[in-house]
Amino acid sequence: MSTGVKMSTDVKKIAVIGEGAAGRQIAGLCSTNDIEVVEVTTDGDLSEVAGCEVVFEALPEKFDLKAEVLAAMAGAADPGAVLVTTTSVLDVTDLALASGAPQHLVALHPSMSTRRATLAEIARTPLVSADAVATVVDLAERLGFTVAQVSDRPGMITSRLLLGYLNHAIMMVETGYATKEDVDAAMRFGCGYPTGPIAAVDNIGLDTVADSLAALYEVTGERVHAPAPILKQLVAAGRTGKAAGAGFYSYAEPGSDDVVVEAGAVDTEGDSVEARRIESVGVVGSGTMATGIIEVFARAGYDVVFVARSLEKVNRVSGALAKSLDRQVAKGRLDESQRNEITGRVQGVTSVTGLGDVDLVLEAIVEDLDVKTELFRQLDRVCKPGAVLATTTSSLPVIEMAAVTERPTDVVGLHFFNPAPIMKLVEIVSTVETSPDVMATAREVCAKTRKVPVECGDRGGFIVNALLFPYLNDAVRMVEAHYATVEKIDAAVKAGTGFPMGPFALLDVVGNDVSLAIQEVLLSEFRNPGFIPAKILKDVVAAGYLGRKTGRGFYEYA
Repeated sequence: MSTGVKMSTDVKKIAVIGEGAAGRQIAGLCSTNDIEVVEVTTDGDLSEVAGCEVVFEALPEKFDLKAEVLAAMAGAADPGAVLVTTTSVLDVTDLALASGAPQHLVALHPSMSTRRATLAEIARTPLVSADAVATVVDLAERLGFTVAQVSDRPGMITSRLLLGYLNHAIMMVETGYATKEDVDAAMRFGCGYPTGPIAAVDNIGLDTVADSLAALYEVTGERVHAPAPILKQLVAAGRTGKAAGAGFYSYAEPGSDDVVVEAGAVDTEGDSVEARRIESVGVVGSGTMATGIIEVFARAGYDVVFVARSLEKVNRVSGALAKSLDRQVAKGRLDESQRNEITGRVQGVTSVTGLGDVDLVLEAIVEDLDVKTELFRQLDRVCKPGAVLATTTSSLPVIEMAAVTERPTDVVGLHFFNPAPIMKLVEIVSTVETSPDVMATAREVCAKTRKVPVECGDRGGFIVNALLFPYLNDAVRMVEAHYATVEKIDAAVKAGTGFPMGPFALLDVVGNDVSLAIQEVLLSEFRNPGFIPAKILKDVVAAGYLGRKTGRGFYEYA
């Protein structure tokens, strides 16, 4: 039985109906690939689609609107034309039925979160002809997309993962937990993402993100998919994103990449509070993170006293530091005199009593609140008045460490990322007690050590972990729901977002046990049912498949 769809491996003319970002992207790519493009508005003459082999619908994520236009497209297009919807969150099968030409309709969703995104997710329904799918796949590959053929599931792969992550970031900004600049910097420098989440929303379009979230929320009912109210407010104000010249950020002109400071904006860069004088630093710990932090401060010119629990561990840290610096000399990044100056600034001791004269102390010990609070009691007794006491915790409440001291105003979080000598980001975490001059001191220390500081409140996960781990957990939940395989999700996310790693490869690097522990902290902090750790994540940890460190996680390693 003939489907009436003619397979075309050499599409010469397409039509795009609607003015959405996906439509603009597809039209632009077709034009540069010598494919004639007919652009039609929803109130235009649909007869113009006659003669087009493929007709794209690029409208907001509203089912009734898309269904009406798709039905009109089916009536106006040539009998053999392929219909394409750019939806990423609506039910494609329902749209196909509503169009009246289900054998002709395919979904193609191009990722637009960053310029590095090259993915086109193509969803087929049980009703569509193989020839229609082949035509769309061939066209997408011709336009330079990496194609992922996915099942008809709400959000496909990347939108299902990306939208929750973006909305969570928006809510951080909306509630005043962190600035948009700090949220974006945190994910860029903490995770290596090419674009921060707030900038990504501007790239995609706030109206598109809001409509997509609303449609996805109708299906999932999950809190993280309920559009943040600020989206509606900004869209109503005409701030729909980079294409409009203003979204969360303001741009030099519509479509420009140049971010400008708006008139009347408050300059938050200046700091009227005088920082405390920091000349010497103490570091407590002997692990990889502590050793890296010692190197960071010594290279920045600070005198460093570190505390390890035994002379053997003192020697081990000193040896690791020397080895790291020797590598820098071998690579030409340091000369021998610089290396000797750095090591000459470092002294190891076996008791916290050796920290009595330092100006700043950072603890980098095990992530156990009882152990850390006991250390802060000791530091409170030993350290001189005015010394800043800092924790490098990634998820524990800083205020609980501050509360056991007689100087809670002197306590701050300085969350370095591993490996500390390489990673640029430091999350500066203020508690309800942290004094302004301690925050100023933390910013000055970050500047001297050439780190990128971002500021946030004392809340589970801070910025990076609070955004990263729910996204990773959602990826595991997608596997549980049979959306796609581990490999397919990783490949789609890398191509669709420009992220350096897919979620499962990243879980294996972080350690599935560590990831599970952080997810449990976030669940305890926020009481969000969407943060309940995925069963498969619990299962791989119970089986001892912790990731690269054990040779097996979601992947196997030699």
